[in-house]
Amino acid sequence: MNWIRLAAVALNQTPLEWRRNLSHIRHALDGARSAGAAAVCLPELCLTGYGCEDAFLSAATCRRAWRALGEILPATRGLVVSVGLPVLHQNVLFNCAALAVDGRLAGLVAKRHLAGDGVHYEPRWFKPWPTGIRDDHTPPDDACGPGTFPIGDLYFDVGGVRIGFEICEDAWVASRPGATLAAHGIDVIFNPSASHFAFGKVAVRRRFVLEGSRAFGVSYVYANLLGNEAGRVIYDGGALIASEGRIVAQGRRFGFADQEVTVAQVDLDATRMGQARTASLQPRLAEQRPLRVPVPFAWPQTMPGPADATASPAIPTTAAWETGSRIKEEEFARAVALGLFDYLRKSRSHGFVVSLSGGADSSAVSCLVHLALRLALADLGADGVRAALAHIPQLPASADPRAWTAALLTTVYQATANSGPVTRAAARTVADALGARHHEVDVTPLVDGYRRMIESAIGRTLDWTHDDIALQNLQARVRSPGVWAFANLNQALLLCTSNRSEAAVGYATMDGDTSGGLSPLAGIDKAYLRQWLRWLETQGPDGAGPIPALAAVNAQTPTAELRPPEMAQTDEEDLMPYPLLDAVERAAIRDKLAPAEVCAHMRSRFPEFAPARIEVWVKRFFRLWSRNQWKRERYAPSFHLDDENLDPKTWCRWPILSGGFEEDLEVSL
Repeated sequence: MNWIRLAAVALNQTPLEWRRNLSHIRHALDGARSAGAAAVCLPELCLTGYGCEDAFLSAATCRRAWRALGEILPATRGLVVSVGLPVLHQNVLFNCAALAVDGRLAGLVAKRHLAGDGVHYEPRWFKPWPTGIRDDHTPPDDACGPGTFPIGDLYFDVGGVRIGFEICEDAWVASRPGATLAAHGIDVIFNPSASHFAFGKVAVRRRFVLEGSRAFGVSYVYANLLGNEAGRVIYDGGALIASEGRIVAQGRRFGFADQEVTVAQVDLDATRMGQARTASLQPRLAEQRPLRVPVPFAWPQTMPGPADATASPAIPTTAAWETGSRIKEEEFARAVALGLFDYLRKSRSHGFVVSLSGGADSSAVSCLVHLALRLALADLGADGVRAALAHIPQLPASADPRAWTAALLTTVYQATANSGPVTRAAARTVADALGARHHEVDVTPLVDGYRRMIESAIGRTLDWTHDDIALQNLQARVRSPGVWAFANLNQALLLCTSNRSEAAVGYATMDGDTSGGLSPLAGIDKAYLRQWLRWLETQGPDGAGPIPALAAVNAQTPTAELRPPEMAQTDEEDLMPYPLLDAVERAAIRDKLAPAEVCAHMRSRFPEFAPARIEVWVKRFFRLWSRNQWKRERYAPSFHLDDENLDPKTWCRWPILSGGFEEDLEVSL
């Protein structure tokens, strides 16, 4: 047996926050060293942060990244460490993993396959490194010592242990670099990643890590980012280490700490003999030396451990909630809660404000703020949360989540003449259950004042028969200045309450319910959101429990309450049934089907509705979708949760002006 101990790290980094990013890396290396690890894989671009956007194209960013690498090298003494940074080589920018060995830079591996779809835009800044090419690089200002360092499609022979790389996207493609590395007799593959959260995505990651370790006959170390790094994208951590086709250690997901270290002990002899038994493996003996970088290193003696490796006792394996039947509900709660908490601390806001109408959307947003604080307190303790939110004065001394919600969440019910007692009571009930500071204000005088002003200007009375949309939106927009004032008074972040279904058809008032600096629900559909609220009412996240007060919300039929009560306004009467709306949206936008194809699918899927009615709804969707792209362009930043996102800045691009499917919709579907 020939044992070494490996570490995979999840880091909560922030773009261009050099001092804090370096501090997180140092603490992670200290943790890995304390756990007995000799080789440590850090996430992709962890020095700069992954989400630097066009700042990657700044010469100052590249120079500062090299300085940061030089500053971290002393902390790698006695270790083998992968550190990610952008590298400008021959006037071309590459996404690189630098391998530091015992306090010195050994070389740079450049990413071969760039992520250029969805939330990723790497080809805008980086170029892919060609297969099988090695060059020499001279860092600026001797940042890591004088001389040149090898760069390219490399692997390292570190004291007799061969280490290769698949950098994030490299492992997601058919022609994985791991196949070539296996032919060079690699022992360990590092995968420094920045793999964003999406529902169900963790299963795909586990598969390629497992398959990489099995097919390539290696120990596979997968590191990832953690938290809301740059505003829109949430990273769930979940570091993995596999050997001989088995997961031998895995880090937790959605943690609130700045770093999570996952450690496992692996047997090099076992993986090497596994390669020897693989008949299909053909060594590339003549091609080894050009890409091989020999580095002296004295590996520490590690006592034999159990065959399934040992994980750091501080890091749990799969959480109970990850094996349950409601994993999507758990993931939604934990992802958005972590996203909100990180947004709060990184934006240095002093809390949150929600215009709480007593309906599903605003109640969900308020509950997610409460869950963010409850889960953070459970993870970090009151002292840890106070340290994370040290910019906020007068934080609670206790660990009571209700006290923290009272300090950091303000809710406002803004009544008009069309508001009813049911929503008023529901808003108060939910706010009381969470512990929020709740206010009730009457904006009817403001609505009436604007109405009289407009009627005076146009010389006639506004009425619901002729001026329906104008009168509805007047109420919705009048609510915005007041709730913004609450946010300004508290130096807090106003949260939008509109969801993805509303975004698809423009069923939201610009400068009304879309007012705010962050839109937590814009990535989730209304049908699922209502399902999630029922789950939260009766069960809730593991360790946090239910919020029974949501019964007052879940019993209602969704309504904007913008028309007079006698008109019995409901969302689904204005639009169409939400389950059908969300199915149409997926078919039309995610799957790119034509209107006639969508109509045929809906008739098959929803036989309870008359075919003629379905045609009306499908045509309504395509018309509303096309004319409301300008609204989606103006939405506040939202969280990416799945591959059905409508955010035009990160996922779903659509022309603001278009033909609007006019020809398709003129005929019968």
